[in-house]
Amino acid sequence: MAQKKVAFYTLGCKLNFSETSTIARNFTEEGFERVDFKEEADIYVINTCSVTENADKRFKTIVKQAQKANPDAFVAAVGCYAQLKPQELADVHGVDLVLGATEKFKITDYINDLSKNDFGEVHSCEIEEADFYVGSYSIGDRTRAFLKVQDGCDYKCTYCTIPLARGISRSDELANVLKNAKEISEKGIKEIVLTGVNIGDYGKGEFGNKKHEHTFFELVQALDQVAGIERLRISSIEPNLLKNETIDFVSKSRIFVPHFHIPLQSGSNAILKLMRRRYMKELYVDRVSKIKQVMPHACIGVDVIVGFPGETDEIFLETYNFLNELDISYLHVFTYSERDNTVAATMQGEIPKNVRAKRSKMLRGLSVKKRRAYYESQIGSSRTVLFESENKEGYIHGFTENYVKVKAPWNPELVNTLHDVKLTNIDEDGIVRFAYENIMA
Repeated sequence: MAQKKVAFYTLGCKLNFSETSTIARNFTEEGFERVDFKEEADIYVINTCSVTENADKRFKTIVKQAQKANPDAFVAAVGCYAQLKPQELADVHGVDLVLGATEKFKITDYINDLSKNDFGEVHSCEIEEADFYVGSYSIGDRTRAFLKVQDGCDYKCTYCTIPLARGISRSDELANVLKNAKEISEKGIKEIVLTGVNIGDYGKGEFGNKKHEHTFFELVQALDQVAGIERLRISSIEPNLLKNETIDFVSKSRIFVPHFHIPLQSGSNAILKLMRRRYMKELYVDRVSKIKQVMPHACIGVDVIVGFPGETDEIFLETYNFLNELDISYLHVFTYSERDNTVAATMQGEIPKNVRAKRSKMLRGLSVKKRRAYYESQIGSSRTVLFESENKEGYIHGFTENYVKVKAPWNPELVNTLHDVKLTNIDEDGIVRFAYENIMA
């Protein structure tokens, strides 16, 4: 009997990528062969996202891609959108199975045969039942792995559906995080990125307890001692949960790199209050100042939302000027979109779509300026580059520990290797060139 083939498509965040990898390993253990999504497969699994309106729309396009590759293939949808609006996905032509937040990790239990269904079958729990933790990590790109340490969120930001899609804040057991980190390093992967919904809240829900068993700082300290890891990178962390002790530790760490991604969402305290964020902009300034004080070369990325209800022209300019004056390295700009069952969707002061788009374009332009200035500040410095595996138009790319993107003529021997380099200049694509200093294994 021919081996069945499975293909995966992941929308959204690093956390989704880590969970897709874990689900894929479950299929492999069941005897499936994993193939690329563009190839013909017997089953296509789409891990969905609901953070932006665009992610919702892309789902239908991806289902069509799967059907084009194999019209008879079984199509399953999992992830956040599948939890929030399971019937909406089940009604999409070609979808056979929709699994919610707790069911997705048991997907192989729901597949008795791979014959097409007349209607999409839904298995989706009430989100209150998503109170247990499933650990996962991604291994796709050989140079970097996403290690999930936490899931869910207890915050009640007025624009966000993630608590509805992923449930309460809960954490992996510390011993299991360390075991997974060791497994990843033993596979020859040089960099691990810590990921979760709200990783600064790590320790809550560990062993099923409501209180914190460990803190995020204790997690960082413990991971720093795992043998064999070359680099550890902290993904997005809330400013109110990024403590001085963690920043100081990273500045002296053996393996944690000087790169922080800290959501801001707005440079206006009035909007932050409407969003029900747990800090004011003054705390954000304090976090950036502390990082730059102990790590002047650190890279700091910022999430920001434009077009939130009540964001007048004056308030938007307040955010723009705040970011312009802040010593940050790049922006991730999100255009606000109304989400069902959120407080923000019912707020007064709706911003026209064309105004949202204009503001988004302005902040993206500011991000280009900020990244260029940050790269220029690094010219002449000595850094360590980890090269990635893709050949892009005859070049190989990599990132320094402080997230400066570099490139060199394609050489397969450089893949997944670390090199000490001196950053020399920025090319026409805004990417940094370098000279080798010496080679690390």
